[in-house]
Amino acid sequence: MRVLFAGTPQVAVVSLDQLVNDGFDVVAVLTREDAPVGRKRVMTPSPVAARAAELGIEIIHANRIDETTQQRIAALETDIAAIVAYGGLVPEKALGIPRLGWINLHFSLLPAWRGAAPVQYSIMAGDDITGAVTFQLEKGLDTGPVFGTLTEAIDPADTAGDLLGRLAVSGSVLLSQTLSGLDTGAVVGVPQQGESSYAHKLTLVDGKIDWSAPALVIRRRINGATPDPGAWTEMDGQRFKIGPVSPATDIDSLSPGQVQITGGKQPRVVVGTGSHGVELALVQPPGKKMMNAADWARGILASGTVDEVKFA
Repeated sequence: MRVLFAGTPQVAVVSLDQLVNDGFDVVAVLTREDAPVGRKRVMTPSPVAARAAELGIEIIHANRIDETTQQRIAALETDIAAIVAYGGLVPEKALGIPRLGWINLHFSLLPAWRGAAPVQYSIMAGDDITGAVTFQLEKGLDTGPVFGTLTEAIDPADTAGDLLGRLAVSGSVLLSQTLSGLDTGAVVGVPQQGESSYAHKLTLVDGKIDWSAPALVIRRRINGATPDPGAWTEMDGQRFKIGPVSPATDIDSLSPGQVQITGGKQPRVVVGTGSHGVELALVQPPGKKMMNAADWARGILASGTVDEVKFA
């Protein structure tokens, strides 16, 4: 099969490698244009573009699939297009360009969590099980018939990065199997069934911690926002990033946002919530790198201002 692969972030690279290793003729990749990265804002190719360059595969850079991009895709004369986290919509006019259409690997159990951030929302909602599906792209948002499904248990400690990493690996195999089945006619799409839900792209606001919420809700919010866009709070009017937390069920006397720091060589840093406390593991004070919460606490203890620490 002549395959066009569409994807942008690192999680999509796993599927690109899987298809190449399984012998598919990936004639080109479609990925988003180079973007500024880091504090120095250096223009950098997407992970998929970088990997395609290493593999010697033709690269089509496009943030949207306009007429010109559609013409380039049509000229490839592909049998099928496989899409994994490309980051842009495929217009209706482009859906019929590949002979067998566009097959999307989506990281949820559709119709649950249609949209751009299914893994993050699944964690924030407290789902016990999620998974991945391959389905046919059509005019509606993630509404097409499903070809294959896999499931994955969500651990309470899972961050979005952890869970997405596992789904990227298992999903890449599912995508390869789906394309093989479509090539032979052994796979048939099944209409989606059940109640739908939507997961819009997360913004910085979605990472803001509400310390008045119960500890379980806060933990899910932090895990779902890690690593992107990142969980954060405020201290003295400045943004303060927070890494994943663990329950501190033995402490329920703190007010929401109040920070308790124990002494000793390994200080314990606990924050009050709307229920019991949560213990911090990693923090990033303003203008600094992410650090161990105990190291940050030792600095607070040394300054003698421990009684004044509270997150807003």
